[in-house]
Amino acid sequence: MAVTASKQITYLWEGKDKKGKVIKGEIRAAGEAVVNATLRRQGITVTKVKKQSAFASKGKITDKDITLFTRQLATMMKAGVPLLQAFDIVGKGHSNPAVAKLLGDIKADVETGSSLSAAFRKYPLYFDNLFCNLVGAGEQAGILDTLLDRLATYKEKIQAIKSKIKSALTYPISILVVAFVITAIIMIFVIPAFKELFSGFGADLPGPTLVVMAISDIFVEWWWAIFGSIGFGIWFFFYTWKRSEKMQGTMDRLLLKAPIFGDLIRKATIARFARTLSTMFAAGVPLVEALDSVAGAAGNKVYFDATKKIQSEISTGTSLTVAMQNAQVFPNMVLQMTAIGEESGALDSMLSKVADFYEGEVDDAVASISSLMEPVIMVVLGTLIGGLVIAMYMPIFKMGEVVG
Repeated sequence: MAVTASKQITYLWEGKDKKGKVIKGEIRAAGEAVVNATLRRQGITVTKVKKQSAFASKGKITDKDITLFTRQLATMMKAGVPLLQAFDIVGKGHSNPAVAKLLGDIKADVETGSSLSAAFRKYPLYFDNLFCNLVGAGEQAGILDTLLDRLATYKEKIQAIKSKIKSALTYPISILVVAFVITAIIMIFVIPAFKELFSGFGADLPGPTLVVMAISDIFVEWWWAIFGSIGFGIWFFFYTWKRSEKMQGTMDRLLLKAPIFGDLIRKATIARFARTLSTMFAAGVPLVEALDSVAGAAGNKVYFDATKKIQSEISTGTSLTVAMQNAQVFPNMVLQMTAIGEESGALDSMLSKVADFYEGEVDDAVASISSLMEPVIMVVLGTLIGGLVIAMYMPIFKMGEVVG
């Protein structure tokens, strides 16, 4: 069954209904014969069937889309709306055609007898193991609406942390990019004009002016190599980072040690660890199995490796607190809260409190970084641009002194 499902292809079809009206649509099936048979059972006379191009795309599905869908589905099921009808309502009301198509495909799988978790597992790009495991646990226990609600809350919390991290990093990076572009424009277009002006000056130019003019000459002659090297370097860095585990591990370790931002990333990672484990444990997923999803959701190679080590120790009978202590990546407060949770039998509640605390810490850290970075960036930009201006006006000041 799993092999057959994985070979299903999206087909575009055209045909006529019982009234002779021309209709079109899409369907996922193992072959054209299955498409024809399915549509005939629905009373449709098929006139054309073709495979959808692998490059056909109607929009990109983001993590935000999946989070919104999860919340909508949870709300409707809490209100007593049947599952298939809920998929119809969410799919038809979504502004992104790609999401509507995805939900239509999942609904079709459920209609043919597949479980909801099995239907989600066919799309690992959008629904990870954590998502599918929680949905599967909800189906087995008959509390799908409750677990969907918990899953929606989890995804909203994680989405909020990611947004805060991005906002904290985007501002300084964008300012640095703008500063580099402005400096390059000054070096390529403005400094050469001053160089022509100073060519008939007839006196020795100040050292800073000579240095700036030499840098300008390099920019003018090699601007294509400078911009090309920087662009290729950035592309190669991220390409390697995504595909090399060694590179990921090195960069994640460096990020955790980075000044200012390292502490923010560590707090966000611990919050994600605690929130994921709390959600999985509260859903009744066994601890060893839950740690698989926790490792994948950590978002940092250091904590991924630590979680795998914790999982290995727990499987041999070690308590969660001792295993986490052995990993040496968690603060004392997290270890103490985990120990209290294990002793009191309220581990999910304690981990949820840890997640709440560190999410609050992330909020405070982002606010602090934003207020700190503004004056720092202003000083850097002022020094850079001001230094260039002063270096180019020094000969003019010198000329004024000579004339005086």
